[in-house]
Amino acid sequence: MISKVGQIMLYVNNQDDAVNFWTEKVGFHVISEENNGQGMRWIEIAPTKDAETSIILQNKELVAKMSPGLNLDTPSLMFFTADFDQLYNDLSNKNVTVGEIVNMPSDKGRVFNFADNEENYFAVLEKNQ
Repeated sequence: MISKVGQIMLYVNNQDDAVNFWTEKVGFHVISEENNGQGMRWIEIAPTKDAETSIILQNKELVAKMSPGLNLDTPSLMFFTADFDQLYNDLSNKNVTVGEIVNMPSDKGRVFNFADNEENYFAVLEKNQ
């Protein structure tokens, strides 16, 4: 049901500084940058414009407020799926801890998170086409 690792979410204290580091020092490219008007900025970077896996630079303080139990010291994996609702239901039915479904800014799609047995959280994104 999971088709690939789509994005890695990196939680940073200063998104602008992080963009500068990854683009100016590491040579990544900004693939997209959007703001939902309520403080959530979505900044996607990758080594090339057509890379299959990218990094999302998330505001650590904002994410901590939205998801208080989330470990923000390490990046999180975000999986993509074409069967979003089915995967959500399957994980729920298997007594996996799943978060609520959230609509992402702009046309990024819907997302939910789930935890493994050690309370490591992973996200699943249904990308809008």
